Amino acid sequence: MRNQLFAAATLLTLFGAQAATAETTVIRRDAPDVVVDRPATERKTVETREHSDGCASKTVSKTNEYGDRKTVTKESCD
Repeated sequence: MRNQLFAAATLLTLFGAQAATAETTVIRRDAPDVVVDRPATERKTVETREHSDGCASKTVSKTNEYGDRKTVTKESCD
């Protein structure tokens, strides 16, 4: 009797573990892709300088309509 209960408990445990591992999760995204259009109202300033020692520098500044500014300077010497 004791062996039969043990066998039944073992079978229930095995079937329960197998059922738990068979679960699958599927994630679906039904929302459309979001596209952000940015207006082309950007100010760009380019400044070029040549120095007396043979070096030159170029500075480019960009400012968008929100007031965000980015400045990049590049120097080269011959």
